[in-house]
Amino acid sequence: MHTVDPESIVVAGGRLRYRVALDRVIPVLLLVAFAVILFPLGDMIYWISAKALPTFSLATITEPQVGLGGGLNQMVVGTLVIIAISTAIASAVGILAGMYTAEYAPRRVAELGRLAGYLLSGVPAVVLGFFGLLLLCTYAGWGYSLGAGAVTLAIFMVPFIYRTSDLAFSSVPREHREGALAMGATRGQYLRRVALPIALPAMLTGIFLAMAIGLGETAPLLFTMGEVNALPTGFFSPTAFLSGSIWQFYDAPTTEGTLHTLAFQAAFLLLVMVIGLNVVIQVIAEHYRRRLRGLF
Repeated sequence: MHTVDPESIVVAGGRLRYRVALDRVIPVLLLVAFAVILFPLGDMIYWISAKALPTFSLATITEPQVGLGGGLNQMVVGTLVIIAISTAIASAVGILAGMYTAEYAPRRVAELGRLAGYLLSGVPAVVLGFFGLLLLCTYAGWGYSLGAGAVTLAIFMVPFIYRTSDLAFSSVPREHREGALAMGATRGQYLRRVALPIALPAMLTGIFLAMAIGLGETAPLLFTMGEVNALPTGFFSPTAFLSGSIWQFYDAPTTEGTLHTLAFQAAFLLLVMVIGLNVVIQVIAEHYRRRLRGLF
């Protein structure tokens, strides 16, 4: 007859009580950690909004900045143009590179590509700004221009898009790849019709994340575009941008004009853009997740 050791029962009961207590404590600790992380963010948003909203109006966006006052029209337009060009360049390079390392590259080449992506994503923005200043503004002769800033910002954004694209294509179930190729599809047909729709939500997340990060960057653009308050008129024209206006106007005396206020309004607009991009990320990603639900 099998006998039960009373000591083992006591030990098992102690472990069970420990696990139950841990299951109750962990959610509370997670909520506390979440609140600790969100408090500085919420405080920053409140501080900027309280400074910007009392004087914020449509004229802030539609009127140009002149002298010691005005609006932020040229900065808003310049920022939108810069981020559009940078995203187009970075998306093309990042997606193609991610597709190559996930589907075509030999294992050793793919490992080196991923290592390079991780290393580039850790390069300080100011270093890339100095690189753009030397390569594009000086050696290429572009000067302080929209093109130099957009290309430098695109280089900064590429690693984020590349890493998410590589992971997205690599995470496509192998059964889909084998099934498509077994039915006579070429590698290109498989990528366009099978892998791309499955990988698209993650890729879009990477693209919008890179855009949100790029919107807040100042150093690469200051090095390659300078401090000007001009609308973009061409690829090689001087162009203003929102984060640059914060850099220029924040230290302006509050008793002289409204430049100090414009700095907070520029920061508020950047916050709205970044939060808006994050909302768009979630909406689009969820839309594609619903379409793909049940397929794998």
